[in-house]
Amino acid sequence: MSEARARARELVLEVRDLSTSFPIDGARRRVVDRVSLEVAAGETLALVGESGCGKSVTALSAMRLVPKPGLVESGTIRIGGKDVRTLPVTEMRRVRGNDVSMIFQEPMTSLNPVQTCGAQVVEGIRLHHRVSNAEARRQAGALFSQVGIPDAEARLDAYPHQLSGGMRQRVMIAMALASRPRLLIADEPTTALDVTIQAQILELLRSLQRDLGMAILLITHDVGIVNELADRVAVMYAGRIAEEGPRRDVLGAPRHPYTQGLLRSLPGRAAPGERLEEIPGVVPPPSQWPSGCRFSNRCPIAFEPCDSIEPERTAVSAVHGVWCHAVARDLGASEP
Repeated sequence: MSEARARARELVLEVRDLSTSFPIDGARRRVVDRVSLEVAAGETLALVGESGCGKSVTALSAMRLVPKPGLVESGTIRIGGKDVRTLPVTEMRRVRGNDVSMIFQEPMTSLNPVQTCGAQVVEGIRLHHRVSNAEARRQAGALFSQVGIPDAEARLDAYPHQLSGGMRQRVMIAMALASRPRLLIADEPTTALDVTIQAQILELLRSLQRDLGMAILLITHDVGIVNELADRVAVMYAGRIAEEGPRRDVLGAPRHPYTQGLLRSLPGRAAPGERLEEIPGVVPPPSQWPSGCRFSNRCPIAFEPCDSIEPERTAVSAVHGVWCHAVARDLGASEP
């Protein structure tokens, strides 16, 4: 293997058997249950699923930002080889920003409304680097230009409410990039934006990744944008991974009924005037998860073991895995 290929497979994020719980309906319930995933340097992993599947809690767990009374119960989380669950608080603060940064879906709730956008970026730069205020402002202006904010120097003195939604999201990306992190976690980064601005933000992320070589964990419920950015896809349902593998395999030849349902419901799959297909029902709350396959009460092909026995990982190929009894039965082979 060449040195370049070896670097390409260097794991920046490694999550193994992660479980995170909250008190729900009088008991502590896992909203993320034994989740494993990994992201390599220069790679984009899309974590896909409906709202309420546990995607954002997975990301917050990786950042060690789960709000109380949430609790990471078990599992291993490594960022840049560091076990973040065991790091002292001061060291974890250095990891956030230096090794990993996160952008959120609604910048107006993440940006300080009474502080200029430039001041917020400058604060982040000075938190991680010993530079003067003037140098930090110069770097902030350069970041604003890098993320495509026009008239960058003037926009440093703008308040969040003075910018459009797309410009605010670019400010959030500039803040996240202030310390050149090896991993960027993007939680629904285009949800609040119109289609044109969505495309611009996705192109910006793709360009920045190409230039900086960073890894991206993209959290989304929109399967349509995954094709624009992802190398690999993990489909999440009710706190667990249902299917994972290269984008071309998961989206081109999906095997899990949930993944298939998500793809059938995409706009453009139905003829003009026809109703889109939909997955019946909703994601159940953690207190009502089935004891077997989490998707069994919505699945069109569920059979006897689905209600009572949790499916194990079935290898569709060396790089494509599915947690589904029907797939295991059809292929005749599974792995724990």
